[in-house]
Amino acid sequence: MVMKLFDLTGRVALITGSSRGIGLAIARGLVEAGATVVLNSRSETALSEAAAALKGPFPDQVSTAAFDVTDQDAVTAAVAEIEAEIGPIDILVNNAGLQKRLPLEDFPLEDFRRVLETNVDAPFIVGQAVARHMIPRRRGKIINICSVTSELGRATITPYVTSKGAVKMLTKGMCAEWAKHGLNVNGIGPGWFKTELNRALVESETFHAWLTQRAPMGRWGELEELAGAAIFLASDASTYVNGHILYVDGGVTAVV
Repeated sequence: MVMKLFDLTGRVALITGSSRGIGLAIARGLVEAGATVVLNSRSETALSEAAAALKGPFPDQVSTAAFDVTDQDAVTAAVAEIEAEIGPIDILVNNAGLQKRLPLEDFPLEDFRRVLETNVDAPFIVGQAVARHMIPRRRGKIINICSVTSELGRATITPYVTSKGAVKMLTKGMCAEWAKHGLNVNGIGPGWFKTELNRALVESETFHAWLTQRAPMGRWGELEELAGAAIFLASDASTYVNGHILYVDGGVTAVV
């Protein structure tokens, strides 16, 4: 009986930035739990490749929607099309993100703004568009992808840190606004995983040594280890969880 709480059969999930990395790993987990997923990216080619990988074992549960998450008109149109053609969006995972590494004193203002536009504006734009459909139905799950840097500062990525701190508070604000309408809004804060976004760190022997000493579990995270958290927050197992950030970080945020 308890395991049925995690069953996502019949639910529709939109995952932004899901042609690779964390987004694709979460999409795979939701599909395996029974959901129909809509993959998103700006690139049709990247989406086709990602969808092909998932459609092999799950041919009827994977769709794609190419749009720019920072373009409000494009987002509104895409959400309306998904609702009309695939079904009501039950689950939204705001995952699309951008990273750029430079010392703060050398960081161009235009790049700072671009990081915030992708990492903060987009969850607001997509979250608002989807919530406008969820609110009349009085149900819906929104999961914002935060980060350990929602809590921790690190040199050379201050704009990213700033954005992820904002996403944490956006998550809490969404909960404060929309919980009364039956929506659950939570966040997942990944630690360090081997993704394209972290390529510079993955290739750094110095950072690898630092991480394995810093993290209580002494290792990088595996992308598959994010799926369970996403399924929990997307499912009926978390109906009384709201405004919470679930850190999947090997214990990094638990220690000094």
